[in-house]
Amino acid sequence: MDVLDELIELGKRMVACQLVVGPGGNLSARDGRFAYLSPSGFSLGEIARNDYVKIDTETGEVVKGHLKPTSETPLHLECYRRRSDVNAVVHAHPPIATGLVTGGAKIKAMTPDFVAYVGRVITLPYIVPAGRELAEAVGNAVSTCNAIMMVNHGAITVGSNLKEAFTKMEVLEDSAKLEMAALIAGKPRFFTDQEVDTIDNLSVEAYRRRLLKGEG
Repeated sequence: MDVLDELIELGKRMVACQLVVGPGGNLSARDGRFAYLSPSGFSLGEIARNDYVKIDTETGEVVKGHLKPTSETPLHLECYRRRSDVNAVVHAHPPIATGLVTGGAKIKAMTPDFVAYVGRVITLPYIVPAGRELAEAVGNAVSTCNAIMMVNHGAITVGSNLKEAFTKMEVLEDSAKLEMAALIAGKPRFFTDQEVDTIDNLSVEAYRRRLLKGEG
C-alpha cells in the first residue's frame, strides 16, 4: 500500500469514527521533499487518488494536482518544517475533545494508552483558521508535543506515519469521552507526574510505541 492508498483508507476511517463530518478536517503525508494534502471542500471519505495535491514542502508550491489543496496547507507545511521526524499530520474535529477544551477543560492523562500514545497536549486559544497566525502557533506547539487542541476548532496530531498520527487522534477523543464521563460522575482523577513517568518508562509501552512507528 502506497501513501495515497493509506491516505484514502485513513480518510474513510476518520469519517466512520465521526472524527470529522462533511468537508471538515484534512490530512497529509510526507514523501521525501514532497507532501500529499487533501483537497479543499471534499469529505475525507470521498477523495480519490488523483484528488490529493502534491506540494513541495520547502517552497510551498503545488507540484501536481487539479484541485485546490486544503486551506490549512500552511499549518501542515509548518509541522513538517519544524519536525524532521513528522511524516503525517491529521487535523480533525473530534466533538467531545473539542467541546471539553472549548468549555474550559484540559485534556490530560487518565489512562496508560494516553500516556503511551498521546503524551502532552497543548491547547491553543481560538485563532482564525487557515492563516499564518494559526500555522505559526501550531508550529510552535508541535515543536514540543504531538497533539494540539484548538479552542472552538478541533485537534491536530502528528506522527512518523499515518497510522501513528491517526492512533493519537483516536486515543485523544476516547480519552475525552472518559473525561466527560468522569466529570458527570464526579471529579476526574488524572495521573500524577510520577505516575506518568512510571507508565512512560515501562518496557511494554516502549514496545507498543515502536510497533506503531513500524519499527517492530
